[in-house]
Amino acid sequence: MRLAFFGDVVGKAGRAAVSEHLPRLKAELALDFVVVNGENAAGGFGITESTAQELFSAGADCITLGNHSWDQPEAVTYIEREPRLLRPFNYPQTLSIPGRGAQLFILPTGARVLVIQIHGSAFMESLDDPIQGVAQALSIAPLRESADAVIIEIHAEATAEKYVLGHYCDRRATLVVGAHTHVPTADAQILPGGTAYMTDAGMCGDYDSVIGMKKGPIVQRAATRLPTERKSPAEGAATLCGVLVVSDTKTGLARSIDPIRVGGRLSQTCPKPWVGADRALV
Repeated sequence: MRLAFFGDVVGKAGRAAVSEHLPRLKAELALDFVVVNGENAAGGFGITESTAQELFSAGADCITLGNHSWDQPEAVTYIEREPRLLRPFNYPQTLSIPGRGAQLFILPTGARVLVIQIHGSAFMESLDDPIQGVAQALSIAPLRESADAVIIEIHAEATAEKYVLGHYCDRRATLVVGAHTHVPTADAQILPGGTAYMTDAGMCGDYDSVIGMKKGPIVQRAATRLPTERKSPAEGAATLCGVLVVSDTKTGLARSIDPIRVGGRLSQTCPKPWVGADRALV
């Protein structure tokens, strides 16, 4: 299977990049399944039904959230009605949390894709243990038994924590990919057990910014320590950032992994959209 994950969509610019580029990429890369993180899609904070529908209409098969899951009040009820929308799996089991953190998708071909989102613990809001959470989620549809591919998003701040979870899931997932920090890392690789891994897929947003937000007020506040206007998404040309994984149909493990960056500032030096270090799309 050909699977893609795209990092945090930030505001209107990020949604526009997804709407502009994803339909073409889905066709040109022959993508079977696409996951998009949408936790910053609505004005940079949370998601609404209308912003989610923009991403679904562009070609997202699943939208993940994160620590901003409930920033928009309507998300609390919308997630109950939309099984393609996932919040972190490892909320405390003692709480009654709307929605779900893992979902098994059945493709028109009959292929089965399990998507899991896990929330990190280092420098993040405290949820249940991510290791125990991912172990429980993986038991829902084990790779090669009940799922033909397993995609795990690690929504976390700390690089080391993402690596720990990646190695913990090695051999049990097709892809483990990080989100939340909005900066694409250069470590796309296949782990020894056959799981594709990337510490952070980056964001779908304007990189002439501070992780997607207008840079002026943030820089001013850092320099003066004085209050400034509320953070708001940068509105320039956005880069679509993500990762492409090709899986083995027999094992469900990864055969290849390549970064995707299209449009905006991060691909200005390349006249064509590209996948990987040196392979231009035609």
